[in-house]
Amino acid sequence: MPSPALAALDAAGLPYRVIQHAAVTSLAEAAAVRGVEVPDVVKTIVVRRGPDDHLFVLTPGGRVVSWPKLRTLLGVNRISMPDAATAKAVTGYERGTITPFGATTAWPVIADERVRGRTITLGAGEHGVAVAVDADAALDVLGATVADVTDPEPTR
Repeated sequence: MPSPALAALDAAGLPYRVIQHAAVTSLAEAAAVRGVEVPDVVKTIVVRRGPDDHLFVLTPGGRVVSWPKLRTLLGVNRISMPDAATAKAVTGYERGTITPFGATTAWPVIADERVRGRTITLGAGEHGVAVAVDADAALDVLGATVADVTDPEPTR
């Protein structure tokens, strides 16, 4: 039986390629084992807008959510990231595996504009499993709002 993420991709008729790999400890390592560039490793971040009101933010590798940009886009003064237990409760997925595909609730999706025009990899609902998909087709299927909602990841 396919995972909820793969079943949702199949139901949407969205072509994808499954990538299975061992645990990774960095973005660069994830890109290497997936055979893609760092910006093509897209993180799905769960954001809490209010009580029982969440959304997904798709963030390309090497970038982080810009909270001021996201608040402005949403027209709110306060947003937050739920703790791991809440994130799992509202998506059906553990952190590190979260994807908008097959989540228990079809929360709105906001994608950073930099994911367009690429083949991206996303979590597929299980540790060590990702999918490669055409970003534009995925954004269309998800009904995503596309905007500038990230900043470069700070260098350490």
